[in-house]
Amino acid sequence: MQIENEIKLDYSDVLIKPKRSTLKSRKDVDLKRIMYFRNYSPDFPDNVRAIGFRGIPIMAANMDGVGTFEMADFLAVQEMFTCLKKTYSVNELVEYFDGRFASVSRKHHVAMSIGSTDADYQKFRNVYELTDGGIDFLNIDVANGYTEAFSNFIYQIRVNHPELKIIAGNVVTADMTQELILRGADIVKVGIGPGSVCTTRIKTGVGYPQLSAVIECADSAHGLGGHIIADGGCTNSGDIAKAFGAGADFVMLGGMLAGHDEGGGEEVFEEDNPTPMGMKFYGMSSETANDKHFGGLKDYRAAEGKEVVVPYRGSVDTTVQDILGGLRSACTYAGAKEIKDLTKCTTFVRVNNTHNKVFGNGS
Repeated sequence: MQIENEIKLDYSDVLIKPKRSTLKSRKDVDLKRIMYFRNYSPDFPDNVRAIGFRGIPIMAANMDGVGTFEMADFLAVQEMFTCLKKTYSVNELVEYFDGRFASVSRKHHVAMSIGSTDADYQKFRNVYELTDGGIDFLNIDVANGYTEAFSNFIYQIRVNHPELKIIAGNVVTADMTQELILRGADIVKVGIGPGSVCTTRIKTGVGYPQLSAVIECADSAHGLGGHIIADGGCTNSGDIAKAFGAGADFVMLGGMLAGHDEGGGEEVFEEDNPTPMGMKFYGMSSETANDKHFGGLKDYRAAEGKEVVVPYRGSVDTTVQDILGGLRSACTYAGAKEIKDLTKCTTFVRVNNTHNKVFGNGS
């Protein structure tokens, strides 16, 4: 047994310190990034360096009520990104990637999501072959990214598919971030337990405060030429700015994008009111998700997620505008003309959360 005494922080534990800036307006801030990936190796001429991603590096999570085709279509127009939920069938995915998806040419802003079993790999292969290699990004998503089997799975896909851009996770430490990158991942998902409908920290006692996890994992990834996603824990646009300030290359959102028409969640109504008052939203390890998709919880597992009702928010366009507006404002306060510069311009100031820590309400 060991105890680490160094203080670890969450988004709520800090603020970004404002600085003098040459920016005249929020509209002068460029939120788009161009990224080149370490392991992605398409069959291009030697003198051509393939761009891995071009756009606004904010992602919709691969969750029911968020990672849908409709959400992907909307966000792709904004040059944002979506990791599709894992529960779409092969036929549904083929129709999307090979049909209307191809017609709007958005393949560079959507990832197919799978787990790490043999059946998951076969599902990916079926979609890949039936769409004639139409998958650009593959999101390999598991709750615990620390197993040897998971690392080996990533390695096998990388060896067989050098042309894929691979997202993998989740982890929260520098050593495992490096391991996944060295095994073939281009982007590592960082976060265990910070999500609004995740109960892993409560059920297992396992986790890591998200801001510190992002800082440490980003530092280790960037040293190898890799990238990370800050996955979970953002409840407002200020948290998203803090994640980018901490070094995240992408920020993944679940709860902030739930409750919208594009997510297709189950609506909840009040009596005699035809307008929904909310939508059901649940973690993908919750009892609800297991009952819906996997025939119920296995007898050796406990649910590590919960179901909540989030307010009905209509179309996601207003929420996206609010997120991007807040992010631009954060950049002007910090003096960052481009989103990629925010981490270089950020100084975090710790705030007084002593009461929450002492009484057990903090991370």
